[in-house]
Amino acid sequence: METLKHECGIAMIRLLKPLEYYQEKYGSDRYALDKLYLMMEKQHNRGQEGAGMACVKLNQPAGHEYMYREKAEGKDAITKVFASIAKQLSGEYEDGPAEITTTDDSPDASAPFIGELYMGHLRYSTTGKGGLKYVHPFLRRNNWKAKNLCICGNFNMTNISDVFGYLTELGQCPRVYNDSYITLEYMGHRLDREVERNFQIATQLGLEGSGITEYIDSHIDISNVLRTTMPRFDGGYVMCGLTGSGELFCVRDPHGIRPAFYYADDEIVAIASERPVLQTAFNLKCEDVCPIRPGEALIVNAAGEICFRQIMEAQEYLPCSFERIYFSRGNDRDIYQERKALGHNLTQQVLNAVGGDTKHTVVSYIPNTAEVAYYGLSEALRAVDPTIRCEKIVSKDIKLRTFITEGNSRNDLASHVYDITTGAIEEYKDNLVVIDDSIVRGTTLRESIIKILDRLHPKKIVIVSSAPQVRYPDFYGIDMSRIEDFIAFQSCMALLRERGMENLIDEVHGACRKVLAQLECRMAAQGTDGRAGSMIPCSELENPVRRLYEPFTAEEINAKMIELLRPEGVTTPIEFVYQSIEGLHKAIPDFPGDWYFTGHYPTPGGLRLLLRSFIDYCASAS
Repeated sequence: METLKHECGIAMIRLLKPLEYYQEKYGSDRYALDKLYLMMEKQHNRGQEGAGMACVKLNQPAGHEYMYREKAEGKDAITKVFASIAKQLSGEYEDGPAEITTTDDSPDASAPFIGELYMGHLRYSTTGKGGLKYVHPFLRRNNWKAKNLCICGNFNMTNISDVFGYLTELGQCPRVYNDSYITLEYMGHRLDREVERNFQIATQLGLEGSGITEYIDSHIDISNVLRTTMPRFDGGYVMCGLTGSGELFCVRDPHGIRPAFYYADDEIVAIASERPVLQTAFNLKCEDVCPIRPGEALIVNAAGEICFRQIMEAQEYLPCSFERIYFSRGNDRDIYQERKALGHNLTQQVLNAVGGDTKHTVVSYIPNTAEVAYYGLSEALRAVDPTIRCEKIVSKDIKLRTFITEGNSRNDLASHVYDITTGAIEEYKDNLVVIDDSIVRGTTLRESIIKILDRLHPKKIVIVSSAPQVRYPDFYGIDMSRIEDFIAFQSCMALLRERGMENLIDEVHGACRKVLAQLECRMAAQGTDGRAGSMIPCSELENPVRRLYEPFTAEEINAKMIELLRPEGVTTPIEFVYQSIEGLHKAIPDFPGDWYFTGHYPTPGGLRLLLRSFIDYCASAS
């Protein structure tokens, strides 16, 4: 019911044969460009604020462009990007026609965006900052081919202030303060050092002039750049890059928080955020696509040689479970089954909520992303009672745009964004069960959904979440970083105050300050060893915020949520049913990352930001 802005999408392609090969076999020099477009469109669910792409053309002589980039904002950004590229390929420039032609016989060496290396990106902001300058890819220019660097990624760094401080200690003065730009500058700094290392070797070998350049371009080792940069970052990430000399890389964080998949054969290397994207684009079986492993980098050098390098030691494997619950598209073979299992696991709780009265119960779902979990739940319920009714009760009317009005008028319009199927339930006799993939803030429930369901006059409304209660912020990519925004946290704090337990809030506040001071001291040590948080195991650090929930059962918090979210005038009995942590891991055993549910953060940077968030909350609430 609530749209989360979340992980971005990445797409990369490296052609391993000359462009003429693809021209002859596939009938077009735009083979890779077309595939990149398809890969980006198949990941449009991962970013609707902006899109961008970059291309590197190999073996270009001096005076000719060899790195291209195009970016756009908005939900139709992908279309804008590729429409602009099409115009450029046809010679439609603002400053007049260009002398560029492409034929069906052979690729044109001067055509823009026709090259061997491609990068695409779909953006969802995790910082709240908008504008074209924040859209990936980011490009660092230089007259030395090997020093040109273009990066994009699906990431959020929790310790960017520490990395910023390190760069200023080096004497740099970054122009922009955000994780994308600072990451680019840091990696660019280390790439410069790698180029200079090869320059020294080339001169020692007696090479001169263009011979030095050729040596550098063919001997860059991008793993040196990654090993001297990525260990300093704390966060969840998949970082991708291209260099002007033809290096391609994709590196994954040590816990495997963010996803990355690849496919390689003798023609192509392709990388994407989701497995079905590669399956669709290249007509592959599920088994043909492999994940990049935690802490590992997939690297293709200028000669087209593929290698894997362990950049950082792999840590406890904690990939994001929200990827499986909500973010990734449900047409992945395993995700489909996992989401069905999430719904299936809730069967007994739902039966308890309706008092076993399946004869007078109707089951439905909101929104479309919960449809697969609904299948799992409905199949399990029909195994109990084959006559139980499963209906499409609510549909979203996408034509309504609430931004055109203000205040009370906007709230009234928002309550009509969804249409209901009248006559599907018997008034005052049927229980209405609706399943959602997650309930995070509860805003949409309060402002529209509950009011809409109430119009059907059911005997009882049961709202089911296929995910557990979201109790803690995420700092690794999802747009939910303020602890006070979560309805579970609001309910917990309301119960503490209602029961005269304010002393626990004060105790936790003091403990948070103490642990934060320890963290700050130990993370400062990264300036000497270059490793984020000096590799502090989170298992050694307490998360005091978890104490706040200990006095209450999940059912008590659910009941308080209903009090806080019930709209004025709605008297229908309402019950919340949430997935348990045990049910989550039973359904999704291979993706154990659950810090937003349990408070068990995988990195010290994530814990540090949680402690700051709670301390800030206490300051604003006092």
